[in-house]
Amino acid sequence: MAKILIHSLIFAPDGVSTAYLYSDIARRLHDEGHEVVVLSTTPHYNIVEDELARQPMRWKVPGLCKQSDYHGIRVYHIPQKKFKSTALRLLGFVYWHIIAFIIGLSIRKVDVILSPSPPLTIGVINNWLKKLKGCRTVYNVQEIYPDILPKKEGTVVNALKKMERYVYNKSDAVTTIDQVFYDTIAGRFKDRTKLHIIPNFVDTGLYNPANCDTSVLDRTMFPETKSLKVMYAGNIGFAQDWQTLVDLAKVTRDEDIEYFVIGEGVMKPWLEEQKAAEGLEKIHILPYQKRELMPVLLAYSDVQFIFMSPQMEGQGFPSKVYTIMACARPLMVCSGDGTPIVNFLEGKGCALLDTEKEQTAKVEKMHRWLKAQTPSTLHEAGERGFEVIEKEYSKDIVTGQYLRLIENLCK
Repeated sequence: MAKILIHSLIFAPDGVSTAYLYSDIARRLHDEGHEVVVLSTTPHYNIVEDELARQPMRWKVPGLCKQSDYHGIRVYHIPQKKFKSTALRLLGFVYWHIIAFIIGLSIRKVDVILSPSPPLTIGVINNWLKKLKGCRTVYNVQEIYPDILPKKEGTVVNALKKMERYVYNKSDAVTTIDQVFYDTIAGRFKDRTKLHIIPNFVDTGLYNPANCDTSVLDRTMFPETKSLKVMYAGNIGFAQDWQTLVDLAKVTRDEDIEYFVIGEGVMKPWLEEQKAAEGLEKIHILPYQKRELMPVLLAYSDVQFIFMSPQMEGQGFPSKVYTIMACARPLMVCSGDGTPIVNFLEGKGCALLDTEKEQTAKVEKMHRWLKAQTPSTLHEAGERGFEVIEKEYSKDIVTGQYLRLIENLCK
């Protein structure tokens, strides 16, 4: 059996998608008999009190590192905060890398180090550890850096491009989540056989059509209504195109359609301002909800929407696509031709894929589609998505791919 170090910026009990993803991978590797150790941070992206209570952290080295137990897996947490100041964020980031490197050196007899991006720099640290410890490294590309950055040229960008190639070519294996991502980065490898496609996945034990008792919802936030309920739940950030939601709500203000936006993020104040300025009472902007409620929220909705920002649509793939499909809900997606989300959903019959570039045409296409939907057409689309998830993207199927990759490296 191998000893596997998972080195991730985010891990349980942080309440974000990457934390859930890597927590499930860690449990599968542990359950198969491998020794798993995790090196991460204290929760700072999305702090969920219930999760903290289930996985308490205690100081291992006062002031430097905490430790917790995640289903029998030892987890080291380096303190981090979500500072508003850019300088403090950068300082905290550097501090995390230094302490992580020191702790990584102290963990003995590691066979494989597995890490997700971002950040790109975590791959550098791991390959330094690899050289000193004589182990192997697996780097998982969730987002493509520096491609995702607004600037495409310059000293910093050029340095990141060199760093990216160093990480790819020094790692023993690199995984990415989609054929579009694979095609984008394949030319950056000296040896393409290192590059593998392993998609993200969904816990179908939690996310499934049967987990849909909407009576548990707070009716002050989620009223019983006969309106068509169009929902987004997740980070309200720059990766999403919120102007398109505002424009769609304006066009449909006289229709029996309501929009629900659930979560937190840097664009939430802007969206609240637009709602007030335009008098868009049918947009409901609500706080983050517990993960356990997500299947119920999906069941409450009729359609889930994802509007990708044109500036970032080619370098990211929202993992919520899997959870939506697992709960048999149809999607309404705005993104460009050939982007990862369009590439994934095309031909599956469970989503409207709006690839229009001109804003009026884009909004009108969605308006027509929403007006044409019936309970029957929405149900059929949702079922088609659910069937795809069951066959190809369940937790057991995909974590099994990571298991085989790591075991092959150890051989």
